[in-house]
Amino acid sequence: MAADWRTDTVERLRALIIEAEPDVVEEAKWRKPSNPNGVPTFSCEGLICTVETYKDKVKVTFAKGASLADPDGVFNASLDAGTRRAIDISAGGELDGGAFVELVREAVALNRA
Repeated sequence: MAADWRTDTVERLRALIIEAEPDVVEEAKWRKPSNPNGVPTFSCEGLICTVETYKDKVKVTFAKGASLADPDGVFNASLDAGTRRAIDISAGGELDGGAFVELVREAVALNRA
């Protein structure tokens, strides 16, 4: 993927995830011809989230998002899913970094429970 707003968004998300949990492990999974770099996945004692790029958005999907409190309303996609929840970020879209860090910390705590 050429450097653009999506690349910048993924880098910001990566930095926030590492801020929330310095022991996080990042791996690229699900490589295929249409996405040779794969999907960045972030884990700490279990999957935390994936970060996917699309033409019009960057999607962060929390594997156990439905079990996380979201008092700041950061989740805005997959709200009816049984287990996961997601955050869609469009070009120029805002993300509350502090609230996102708290979601990551909560997801790690859930994995450790």
